[in-house]
Amino acid sequence: MKLLNILLAIGLLVFNAGIQAETLSAGKPVDIVVYRSPTCDCCGKWLEHLKKNNFNVKDIVTEDVQAIKNKYGVSEAMASCHTAIVDDYVIEGHVPANDIMKLLKTKPKIVGIAVPGMPSGAPGMEMGDRKDSYNVMSFDKKNHYEIFNSYEGTQ
Repeated sequence: MKLLNILLAIGLLVFNAGIQAETLSAGKPVDIVVYRSPTCDCCGKWLEHLKKNNFNVKDIVTEDVQAIKNKYGVSEAMASCHTAIVDDYVIEGHVPANDIMKLLKTKPKIVGIAVPGMPSGAPGMEMGDRKDSYNVMSFDKKNHYEIFNSYEGTQ
């Protein structure tokens, strides 16, 4: 009986994950809340990147973005210019939309993903032909960091 309950629980988890993945692939817009400074131009460009990739963006302009970072556990090592929340995950900085979708489909047990700093060529940071190499990092509550995805630059 105990094994049957475990199997049923696993089946339910797989079924629910399948429904979430189906919703994401069905083209329904994904809601995301972005907190940003009123003086940062690149944040607006990142919002446009999200909108072009089927995100429904709620844009919250604030004079104290650091308070949001503190609230959601974004360390100084992971920090960038804006912080977003999507489906209980933190998205810090110029994370490409495809990495956010990967996060939402795979549902890892982490706090969120980040592109620390402001690398040239990341979404919203396009500056001509220059593209820096950069990593999208995952982070957890204990500030353990791992590479979630990597992008090669072109110099």
